[in-house]
Amino acid sequence: MEVPVSRAVPRSRKALALVAGAAALAAPLALAAPANGAEAGSGAYTVTPLRFTVEAGGRSCAVDADLYRPAGADAAHPAPAVLATNGFGGSKSDGSTAAIGKAFAERGYVGLVYSGLGFGKSGCLISLDAPEADGRAAARLVDFLAGSRAADDGTRVDFVTRDGAGDPRVGMIGGSYGGAVQLAAASVDPRIDALVPLITWNDLAYSLAPNAADRATPGVFKWQWANGFYLIGEGQPLLSPSLDPSRINSLGCLHFVTDACDTVRLLNSGRYPAAETEKMLTYARSVSPVSYLDRITAPTLIVQGQSDSLFNLNEARATYDRLRERGVDTRMIWQSWGHSGGQKPGELDLGDPEGSYVGQRVLAWFDRHLRKNAAADTGPAFAWYREGQSGYGTADRVPVLSQKLYLSGDGKLVDNRTKVARGSRQYSNWLVPTSHSESSLAGMIGLPDPRPYDTPGTYLGWTSAPLAAPVDLVGAPRATLRVVSPATERVQDSGDAADKLVLFAKLYDVAPDGTKTLVNRLVAPVRVPDVTRPFTVELPGIVHRYETGHRLEFVVAASDTAYSGNRGIKPVTVVSAPESTGTLSLPLVDGGRVG
Repeated sequence: MEVPVSRAVPRSRKALALVAGAAALAAPLALAAPANGAEAGSGAYTVTPLRFTVEAGGRSCAVDADLYRPAGADAAHPAPAVLATNGFGGSKSDGSTAAIGKAFAERGYVGLVYSGLGFGKSGCLISLDAPEADGRAAARLVDFLAGSRAADDGTRVDFVTRDGAGDPRVGMIGGSYGGAVQLAAASVDPRIDALVPLITWNDLAYSLAPNAADRATPGVFKWQWANGFYLIGEGQPLLSPSLDPSRINSLGCLHFVTDACDTVRLLNSGRYPAAETEKMLTYARSVSPVSYLDRITAPTLIVQGQSDSLFNLNEARATYDRLRERGVDTRMIWQSWGHSGGQKPGELDLGDPEGSYVGQRVLAWFDRHLRKNAAADTGPAFAWYREGQSGYGTADRVPVLSQKLYLSGDGKLVDNRTKVARGSRQYSNWLVPTSHSESSLAGMIGLPDPRPYDTPGTYLGWTSAPLAAPVDLVGAPRATLRVVSPATERVQDSGDAADKLVLFAKLYDVAPDGTKTLVNRLVAPVRVPDVTRPFTVELPGIVHRYETGHRLEFVVAASDTAYSGNRGIKPVTVVSAPESTGTLSLPLVDGGRVG
């Protein structure tokens, strides 16, 4: 999706309404790119439209780009470059992408902003940021910045700083689809010197069909988000009729590579036989950073959204951890906005990066790694947006799990195993969803999204005592569960993963008046690998303050309107006893404690 560039609140789910009609994937934005070829900002930069023909993914692809040249940049006074492309469904001309070229050119960088493969006027099929397609296409643009290749009209550049022959000083920045492409590009081109991926994925298999208990077992289809993007992608030839008709792959798959279409079809089928499912998981991961992070050496500043039900904080954490394990200079910021939720005052505005904490960190990152300013402060290893408090919290590491709570048989969430009451409780699913977290479809057509709810009898909840003092939760809670489901046990080894039990774990904030808030509308979908064994659930990372007098409620629900559900009716019983019960572990900061 798009990266906000103005002080207006981004409406990313409404932007997804491109499915309903539009070539305008972007919501209205106050900041637009200057006209091509025009002098901008009192001679601050000029913009030149360019076209490149590149070999990528076994095809010859046209790439539509704009070159932003800052005033004063020439062979005697070269400048480092910033390369960027659009979010899914956008192009080089949408407000947020053009704003990157503008913002960095105004600050003395050479900008090269392009429409990603399959979008705008760039050719070829949508490859989901595959390294050998989208990554190689970006590498060919790096060749242009190095002066070693020309655009199709013969244009060459000699005003980009170089680290050696054929090696330009270049960084990348962009959001969502324009974030993952940076990692894909850096995995095939070590000349890229710095990355700033915003609100992007680590593993598309987890993003589109998450299993918070076992990533080796097929997850639970996130049908609203996935089908929305699929329709946007398939609609590109209609939205841009000038596109090369040779890009049409087949009548059954207009604009994606075949493997991507096959993946969406399988997920929508509701059938997950082992061989087909393994092929799907292998493909989804092959176009995801999880499969190629070990080839990346470029310093990386990861920015992810706390309000993001498409690519949650766990995706950023997985990328962050792996890069740091390998010794790559990596920092991570959790801002408020993502693909869902709204932008908060003081957050990143690409039209005025100096005016926000995240913007200042981005400028410092490029100052250090592109301008080689050793005095530039690139900030702490980890930072997070503090909802309802001033500024960002910072730390030298992501908080660890610091308190364990226990699921009591009487529905209480207690802080000591000895307080667990013996008992069993049961819920059952219906053939239709009975719980609601969010609706991306509501945002698409401009309707309000109903408050989250759970229907009695179709979920179980465990609630803490009222808090004696505020507690701040920063990170991904973890639950250990054991359930009893004879109906599932009879069919779970059928060879079709769709016969396994599906459930949804989540955390609410319960106010003293009983009002319940599902934090950032986030849930953890689970397809239980084996109901005869205990399993561990990693909930989505959250940042939330539970105020004095409020209570935490941990819920396990049978369904969710945003996801596919169980095949058939599968009643579930949860048994609790002091010597054997489920647990919930929380990453609390500043000495906070529940109970």
